[in-house]
Amino acid sequence: MSTPSQGDKDAAPTPAELREQVEHTREELGRTVEALAAKADVKAQAKEKAAEIKEQAAEKATLVSDQIRDTAAQAAQLVKDKTPDPVLDKAAQAATQAREAAARAGRLAADKTPDPVREKAESAATMAKANRTPLIAAAVAFVVFLLLRRSRRCR
Repeated sequence: MSTPSQGDKDAAPTPAELREQVEHTREELGRTVEALAAKADVKAQAKEKAAEIKEQAAEKATLVSDQIRDTAAQAAQLVKDKTPDPVLDKAAQAATQAREAAARAGRLAADKTPDPVREKAESAATMAKANRTPLIAAAVAFVVFLLLRRSRRCR
């Protein structure tokens, strides 16, 4: 516990040496207590782990969405390259006809819809346009959820 002075090995330490030893021991004890407190702080550790997992999930979602986007672009290009021109023309005609039919059906439904229902639908559409950001955020969260669920199922 005591350290001998340089001149006399049997002599008791001086008060200055004792103070220095006490101060050194206090510093070591303080560091030890801080280390133990950090290990015992489960809440902080859980928060750190949650933040780490959240960051990993965001990176994974970005990676998966990029892969899906690339795969979809490749598939679309492959389909376009492999499909003969007459079939593409027919598909374009069919798409045009479907759009026109949908527009006619929409106009017919609008004409036949009672005024109170139409007003409620218009009010809902106006609210959706006014609150576009939360709707987009909810849609993105839902898509990420579906992608994560799908990727887990594929494993």
